[in-house]
Amino acid sequence: MTLLWGTIGALLFGALFASAGSWQLGRAAEKRALFADFDRAAQASPLEGMPDLALLAGNRYQPLRLSGRYDASRQVLLDSVIVGGQVGYYVLTPLLTEAGAVMVNRGFVRADPDRRVLPEIDVDERARTITGMMDTLPRPGIALQAPLPTPDAPWPRRLSWPDASVLSGQLGYTVPAAQLLLLPGEPDGYLREWRPALMSPETHLGYAVQWFGLLVAVIVVYLLLLVRFLRNQTK
Repeated sequence: MTLLWGTIGALLFGALFASAGSWQLGRAAEKRALFADFDRAAQASPLEGMPDLALLAGNRYQPLRLSGRYDASRQVLLDSVIVGGQVGYYVLTPLLTEAGAVMVNRGFVRADPDRRVLPEIDVDERARTITGMMDTLPRPGIALQAPLPTPDAPWPRRLSWPDASVLSGQLGYTVPAAQLLLLPGEPDGYLREWRPALMSPETHLGYAVQWFGLLVAVIVVYLLLLVRFLRNQTK
């Protein structure tokens, strides 16, 4: 009976530790690819025109140059963003181009301790050409449902991690499921630190080593238990 329960425990914990180690290896590979995309994009020449979502799927952070006018009357404050330990907002401003509209992330602004006080994010609506990096719309680690502003709500509007359909519904015109990260040095921007602030691949590898180490420990303990059981059987 002891050997049976030991076998069941070894299989369960072994599968758990092996799965966790493999997941960490997968995350390390994803992070390496993400950082490689970012570093490669920093050296690439900007493309012209509206973002190609097919290109975005295969090459995140592709530099892009667009001409148009900001819609300063319909700006979005992406709520509950934390940058450098400070709570605030990403400022998402629609850029109206001849080919359509796209959300431009003009950077991070700190939130006032009084939630009723919104930051000053006015921007003029003159014609301009801007350069940024294509990216997916921001997504939280855990998506929480929050009530949407009513159609008559004032602007700018605070939204919690909206997708393209929510943004389009709020704005009254269609925007793609992408954003343009305004490059540092471009005017009318705020704090812009676009390199992904994520756990490094090396950290994931370290965790993987720990999980696989536990797997090895389970195997060793089980083998010792098996040897002891067999010895007792032969006595």
